[in-house]
Amino acid sequence: MAQIVLNEIDKTYPGGMKAVNGLSLEIEDGEFVVLVGPSGCGKTTVLRMIAGLEEITGGTIRIGDRVMNRVAPKDRDIAMVFQNYALYPSMTVRENLAFGLRMRKTPKQEINRRVVDAANILGLAQYLERKPAALSGGQRQRVAMGRAIVREPEVFLMDEPLSNLDAKLRVSMRASLAELHERLNVTTVYVTHDQVEAMTLGDRVCVLRGGVLQQVDTPQNLFDYPVNLFVGGFIGSPSMNIVAAKLVRDDVGTAVMFAEYRLPISEHVVHARPEIEPYFGRDVILGLRPSDFEEASLVDESWARMPVTTHVTEALGGEIHVIFVVDAPPVEHKDVVDLAPEAEEGGAAVPLYEGKSVWTARVDAHSQVRAGDRIELGVDTRNLYFFDPDSGLAIGKKQAAEPRRSRRGTRSADSPGPA
Repeated sequence: MAQIVLNEIDKTYPGGMKAVNGLSLEIEDGEFVVLVGPSGCGKTTVLRMIAGLEEITGGTIRIGDRVMNRVAPKDRDIAMVFQNYALYPSMTVRENLAFGLRMRKTPKQEINRRVVDAANILGLAQYLERKPAALSGGQRQRVAMGRAIVREPEVFLMDEPLSNLDAKLRVSMRASLAELHERLNVTTVYVTHDQVEAMTLGDRVCVLRGGVLQQVDTPQNLFDYPVNLFVGGFIGSPSMNIVAAKLVRDDVGTAVMFAEYRLPISEHVVHARPEIEPYFGRDVILGLRPSDFEEASLVDESWARMPVTTHVTEALGGEIHVIFVVDAPPVEHKDVVDLAPEAEEGGAAVPLYEGKSVWTARVDAHSQVRAGDRIELGVDTRNLYFFDPDSGLAIGKKQAAEPRRSRRGTRSADSPGPA
């Protein structure tokens, strides 16, 4: 096991295209760190530079006590797992697991020990004599991980290893990966474009954009305290609803206004975030998480109200996603450019409304809301996010986590609402 230290590393390709720009990061011994971001953000390039498969342009990479800038990949004591299994089809599982060790002329008895240990850890013992064609996708991916495990390296590097699996299998494999890390406690750097995968796996998550590290923190802190509009919009599923708004303080009280809505804000929230004081009377970008909505009849009176007309409802068993339109144009800002769905992924999930914003609220699974209904949503205004409209930086921090207000009138104040 080993600490990994990246110090101001750069990667510039011929022609001047900079894939990674001055990235500094310390990954502790035994830590599971996830690199996440949209396509082309530089996350795989960073992983390949750690592996030695990509030459760095500037800065230093240290693994343990050694500077690795000019060390060959085979001498870095790392093991990589790729999204493509790349198993030898003519070899059995046992032979695939042992192949790398045989190439290193590891003693036969040691090879057998490591192969059996890895097979037991990964639940592959009964498949050792099978060939890859007789395995499921998840079993093949476990064999690919087993080839890394038998190396007993100081560092695991994983490049989107679950992206070729179907949705249900990805969920079970995420759990297997987390359990595997708990058992082996090997320093792991994991690359994914799937922020749900990042949030469920990482001890810490590093959000990259355009080759620049935006924020590194625990998954929960990234969700609760994004440093800018990009991180706020990227982390969380469904994604944060954002809109241009104005903070006001008048005879009626303190509030944030957008479209036809006025959401009251308690002075307690303002006092907890003194950084927003200079923004009263000015424009801001407002962010609301889907999880901070609920059907108004299911929450107490302290929640603000938003009457809306539902356009689509998605019943997911444990919750319902209510999709509605706000009569305000989509936010145009440099930090939201990379947040739009890519055309090749099918575009938006609902029809686009010219000049209006499509929002999502998560409500209780027992709600009777249906498409086309005119309903009233409750909004927990303690959890509003404010961003500077020019820089995109977060304005202060929302209140620190504390017991949620009761969503239902019958719940006690310290009972958690639906996640």
